[in-house]
Amino acid sequence: MVSPHPVYSPRGTPISVFNRCVALGALGHEVDLVTYPIGDDRPAPGLRYLRASMPGVKSVAVGPSYQKALLNGAVTVRSFAHAARSRRAYDVVHTHEEAGLFGPALARVVDAPHVYDMGNDWADVLNNYGLSTHHPATRTAAVLENAVINHSAAVIAHFPSISEHVRSVGSTPVETVCNISLEADATTTVAEEIRRLWAPDHEPVVLYTGTLEPYQGVELLVGAMVSVRQSHPDAVLVIVGGRQDQRDALQKLAADIGVAHRVRLFGPVPSPLVPSALAAADILVSPRETGSNTPLKIFSYLRSGRPIVATSITSHTQVLDGESCVLVEPTAPGIGAGIASLLDPGPARERAVAGASSLRAHYGIEQFVGGVAMAYSNVGAGVPDASKIRRAAELIESAARADAERVVESVGVRESFGEPSLSVRPQPVPRSIT
Repeated sequence: MVSPHPVYSPRGTPISVFNRCVALGALGHEVDLVTYPIGDDRPAPGLRYLRASMPGVKSVAVGPSYQKALLNGAVTVRSFAHAARSRRAYDVVHTHEEAGLFGPALARVVDAPHVYDMGNDWADVLNNYGLSTHHPATRTAAVLENAVINHSAAVIAHFPSISEHVRSVGSTPVETVCNISLEADATTTVAEEIRRLWAPDHEPVVLYTGTLEPYQGVELLVGAMVSVRQSHPDAVLVIVGGRQDQRDALQKLAADIGVAHRVRLFGPVPSPLVPSALAAADILVSPRETGSNTPLKIFSYLRSGRPIVATSITSHTQVLDGESCVLVEPTAPGIGAGIASLLDPGPARERAVAGASSLRAHYGIEQFVGGVAMAYSNVGAGVPDASKIRRAAELIESAARADAERVVESVGVRESFGEPSLSVRPQPVPRSIT
């Protein structure tokens, strides 16, 4: 398996790659993962890390960059060097995202079929980072990705719109395997401790978890607190994740618009604690502004059973609808109105909770493992057996519970979250965020 990402690190695609390895290991496969020299060697049954070499590089930002291009080159070299020494040693070559560019060639070196794990539409990613649909780089990316699809034995798509794109390109078999969390369910005592940390005076808690890249729309979410505080002055917004510089920028924004005392920012937390963190909130929000890639957080949100506010964009609407959450316009007032509608008990909140719960069964660990097994049936693994899938899911759930217990015992809940970033410099005349 080849992943041009910092695996393991607590953000969307690296989590997805690790989860794929976990599922394959639980099904009895062994995985050699070629990845960046950055990230933690988080253990999983059957998984061995083969890290590319890039001296002096200790971190990489999300999105396209010169540094990422260098790291991708190092991963490419490591992959082909290892393949040349391991001819006919592998049953499958499995690549993620842009590693698919050389996946078919790598598969020929080891004489094995190629599985392409398609978490994004490359053209859509470039759109998210400011390039137009007609930009030469965007068009080239689309042509190259279509070639990868047509030269693969199977594609694993992370959400329905990707599957539709694959089918429109050619006849390559495709299996939709949504990028769900494989962490253990929330622990009541841990969720209660997190809740006391966030809201010591029993305030209503609005929560966002994940990266703080511009396309996530977190600035709009902070801006939404201007209108939320008018109807619910005690509500607090908790943001978990992102880099320190990003949190500092959001802290300043909260001060500028006069909601600093209602916004609390925490850094990334150990992934085994995320389900309990979600259970500690009253409302979960995904304020993403544009795009078609469904974020990992949506499946974690659904699993939590908490009511969801999400922007009405393709990223969300290919999984969510007006019955499973409150869909809103990607503006600060729209998000604020959606949050306010769920803060009070009543039909809107009851409908959102019931709708999210009805979808939960579609995005469980057993469904994830079954999807991976079905994708591998296209490259010689045989038709998946229901009892084997169930046992694999139980193994994953048991290991996840042990991980969560280990974090609580060795690190502690409060220590995992650290101190919140709080600003106390509200300006008398807030600027608007729309």
